[in-house]
Amino acid sequence: MTIVPETPSRLVVIHPLVVRVTHWINAVAVFCMLFSGWAIYNASPLFPFAFPKWATLGGWLGGALAWHFAAMWLFALNGLAYVAYGLLARHFATSFLPLSPGAVWRDARAALALRLSHRVGRYNAVQRLAYLIAIALGLLLVASGCALWKPVQWQSLANLFGGYEWARRVHFFAMAGLAGFILLHLALVIVVPKTLLAMITGRARVTEETVR
Repeated sequence: MTIVPETPSRLVVIHPLVVRVTHWINAVAVFCMLFSGWAIYNASPLFPFAFPKWATLGGWLGGALAWHFAAMWLFALNGLAYVAYGLLARHFATSFLPLSPGAVWRDARAALALRLSHRVGRYNAVQRLAYLIAIALGLLLVASGCALWKPVQWQSLANLFGGYEWARRVHFFAMAGLAGFILLHLALVIVVPKTLLAMITGRARVTEETVR
């Protein structure tokens, strides 16, 4: 019987403390904004449907608005800290780049065929694109949210979206896109549960081949 030697492995830091703290703060803020936002939507729907009451936060319009604005500030300030860190510490450059259409197409096909390998701490091209889109959606949510919050004071910003009503639609679809990202994100956590532990502790055991 041939004995195959184990590949050497070691614990390495894959998620710095700043990334982990901002990630969990962002998770709380986003869920509060989503559920309170759905309650606000129900008070004045854009489309012929409403969100179920169990999926809303605030209890009534005034309470939902209070939750939404509180979470908005947490989301915006936390996002500002994350973006500043991402740029200054080159987190964006090392985690989300390089990125090309060819790489996205290759990894997307591999994922659909269930042949896409996953290495903890390394994002494939599809994940990199998804995270960049999520960041862009977050910026769009803040900008359109400010236009809705203060449509007179932020009139120039509201006009960029085509007016108040169009800003509402942009805000809604940006929210829908972010909700879709969250569902994809949670699905990946279910498929690869060790990614959750890594986001809590910041460390993961990787093989020497992966480190290289």
